[in-house]
Amino acid sequence: MARQPIFDAQKNLFGYELLFRSSSKNFFDSSDPTAATCNVIADSALLHGLERLTGDHKAFINFPRELLTSGVEAFIPSDKLVIEIIEDIPATADVLAACRRMKQAGYMLALDDVTDCSRPAQFPDLIDIIKVDLPALGEREQAEMVRRYAPRGITLLAEKVEDYATFERLARLGYELFQGYFFSKPEMIARHDIPAYKWNYLRLLQAIYRPHLDARELERIIKAEMALCYKLLRYLNSPVFGFRGEIRSIRHAIALLGEQKLKRWVTLLALASMGKDKPEELIISCLLRASWCESMAPKLALKNRGGDLFLLGLFSRLDAILDQPLMELLEQLPVAKDIKEALAGAESPFNDVLQMVNTYEHGDWDRSEELANTLGIDRRVIPESYLTAMDWTRQIHRLT
Repeated sequence: MARQPIFDAQKNLFGYELLFRSSSKNFFDSSDPTAATCNVIADSALLHGLERLTGDHKAFINFPRELLTSGVEAFIPSDKLVIEIIEDIPATADVLAACRRMKQAGYMLALDDVTDCSRPAQFPDLIDIIKVDLPALGEREQAEMVRRYAPRGITLLAEKVEDYATFERLARLGYELFQGYFFSKPEMIARHDIPAYKWNYLRLLQAIYRPHLDARELERIIKAEMALCYKLLRYLNSPVFGFRGEIRSIRHAIALLGEQKLKRWVTLLALASMGKDKPEELIISCLLRASWCESMAPKLALKNRGGDLFLLGLFSRLDAILDQPLMELLEQLPVAKDIKEALAGAESPFNDVLQMVNTYEHGDWDRSEELANTLGIDRRVIPESYLTAMDWTRQIHRLT
């Protein structure tokens, strides 16, 4: 299972599409499709807990034909669920009747992967959201979707938005919701200045990763950035760590955590501060990747490299936070050479970990499992490690 964020035109999080697969073969591996899809809903609502997956935001879930007419949507409250009608479902009498029943119960209905301007008209007065498959339509057809359906009060959602230029063009056209990984890319290709406050944090990272930095110098550097120092002490005194006594100083924190662990948490808070002008989901994604990559260390017999794997995930979207080429930024940070090479795409176990995380996030299950096999990781532990990282991220993000 994975989730993909959906944003509004102000880059605020609107909801998550939940991606499921019931086995290593296909989305459904049961001879009874209705039973299989019911299991998907039951798992998300009851086993994993919908709040764990989507928080206060809406869950977008694909409903094949058998599920549309089964009434199983009642597992999830109507204010939490957007029902996605997948692309191969015809607008037959029983399907339309099921849609009317769900609309009357308060559920939002979305048409998924729309590639034809005429398809939404087959569901008159029933559809709330049209999910437009961008690669399948030219710019003229993308604009036609807005012209036809926006005046009817239907929300246009652009799928597979992979860069900011596309996001901005579609927002001007009248699209209101956006799904894709544009938010994790730099906003500008052309060079522009990094804001002064971000430079301060970047210099701090440069300083704390200097070779042979001693505890006294680390303390001085952290204390010089008062806002970060305050956040760090607040964070270390939170229930996440569970220290018995209150940590009153950076020196005390170094004594308890050690230099390397303290550097890691300073890095986390610095990146969160640098990303304040970015979509919140970008920082959440970085935190999730950091925790998830770190959890792979014991499975790879690299327990002593857990901190480096944490940085691998955390820095994987540094270019989107600072709107600068990633490798130019990393040249300024004295992190481990093999971590830099992995972020540059060089073949290595570290890069395989990052690619496994990336393909899993995109719902590319086959490639994700192929990489897990290459690394010698049991594919069955990946979903639970993802959920565990998600729980940790939710706790940490509240403090940053």
